[in-house]
Amino acid sequence: MADLLEVRDLKIGAHAYEEDGSRREIEIVKGISFDLEKGRVLGLIGESGAGKSTIGLAALAYGRGGVTITGGQVRLDGEDILALSPRGIGRVRGARVCYVAQSAAAAFNPAHKLGDQVIEGTLRHGIMSKSEARARAAELFGILGLPDPETFGNRYPHQVSGGQLQRAMTAMALCPRPDLIVFDEPTTALDVTTQIDVLAAIKRAIEETGTAALYITHDLAVVAQVADDIMVLRHGETVEYGPTRQIIEAPEEGYTRALVDVRTTSKPAATDQSGALLRLEGISASYGSGPQVLTDVSLHVPRGQTLAIVGESGSGKSTLARVITGLLPQSAGTVTFDGETLPPRLAQRSKDQLRQIQLIYQMADTAVNPRHTVAQIIGRPLRFYHGMRGKARRERVQELLDQIEMGQGFADRYPAELSGGQKQRVAIARALAAGPELILCDEPTSALDPLVAEGILSLLMRLQKETGVSYVFITHDIAIVRAIADSVAVMLNGRLQRFGPRDEALSPPFDDYTDLLLKSVPEMKEGWLEEALSSRRIASGGQ
Repeated sequence: MADLLEVRDLKIGAHAYEEDGSRREIEIVKGISFDLEKGRVLGLIGESGAGKSTIGLAALAYGRGGVTITGGQVRLDGEDILALSPRGIGRVRGARVCYVAQSAAAAFNPAHKLGDQVIEGTLRHGIMSKSEARARAAELFGILGLPDPETFGNRYPHQVSGGQLQRAMTAMALCPRPDLIVFDEPTTALDVTTQIDVLAAIKRAIEETGTAALYITHDLAVVAQVADDIMVLRHGETVEYGPTRQIIEAPEEGYTRALVDVRTTSKPAATDQSGALLRLEGISASYGSGPQVLTDVSLHVPRGQTLAIVGESGSGKSTLARVITGLLPQSAGTVTFDGETLPPRLAQRSKDQLRQIQLIYQMADTAVNPRHTVAQIIGRPLRFYHGMRGKARRERVQELLDQIEMGQGFADRYPAELSGGQKQRVAIARALAAGPELILCDEPTSALDPLVAEGILSLLMRLQKETGVSYVFITHDIAIVRAIADSVAVMLNGRLQRFGPRDEALSPPFDDYTDLLLKSVPEMKEGWLEEALSSRRIASGGQ
């Protein structure tokens, strides 16, 4: 079969600015070449900054954020789309080549119905009539496993789940019957149970429509389920390129082996569950006059240990963290910290009570002020809680930077000058600066590539050993739970499904939901997705 997409010696550059304001050119993609046949999927994998998304967007002849395609060819059915006029490129994008973004919530207009948005590009390119496009959309909704395919398009984005919205975006890309779809981390933000459904839907849609796809991700276990071939990238260069089975079973390069072997971090779970630092008794909560989000949740966190709270999106994990911090007052129950009952509202708590419980957020990009230096970000809690100023504060900031393994030269940098992993380390240092006894970690590694996330988890465990700090670690990643938790709480629809020491909570017999969570964690082998779906069908009685 002839190649649909031929990329030859692709080079992509960007501008960088020195401290004196002078500009220099940097090459971020360095001569990448590959081929893709119609009906096949190529996975592009690598850490943040490897050039994955930049290469994927080049398949649409697009360079984002000041990025410029400086050399090479991108041939679609033999035609170099980089040489087309703007009008010619406009005929390709959204018709012959379509794009599925990471965040479906940000990609849809909340003021318009899903069906209208799914068919908009198809109509604009004149590919089908409105009635034909609506019929095509309904057909795709069925293929993608969306409920009530004939009427699903009448809903607005806020009326569907995150997984359903991601599948609707896939329907939008498939609607004009494109030759190629670029999937840019389409399941990264989804919990494992939703991810498996979306992955299965994407794979089935590709098989039934015969389109080709570039699948961009940093999760090798995920891409192994949908890709025929995999290209491993690092620093804009090809590390390894070959069939999926060869890449995951017999990788030749050290970097690829590191990706395959990631998540080796582990610690023996503590057996002593006495001496609770934090205790929740009968917690119920809701947002305003809305429905109850938490119902009768009781659990505890022993001093110096880690409680992992796990569950799918909407299970109440982050809401429980808001109750613990006082950001959301509970409607029933008590929060006891170090033997003292905490006031429900943040404003009612003393300065020392605030200091003792700190937060590390999921998205470090939005959690740090881009206009402040690292020294200012870390130094603020030192001043607020400990009254530190001048030289003493500067020295303590450097001690904290050393503690998070960033060392000299970072204090005067701004967040824009840091990688994603470095920004998350700064957020950890800021939490440590207060001198807390408990840190709430709300999915702090979910937006990071596996190798960087592994470093953050190792850092958190080392800091716990050195300082005795306790963690509440909110996640939907069971692999993280196995690696770092001493005890585990499984939540579903605002209720506690399972709670206890890690080895007991993750050992059978399981309730149905915990069993589903454990079986939804992607494994590094071909055919895992089909096995997981088959197991799920058997568990549900063949439905």
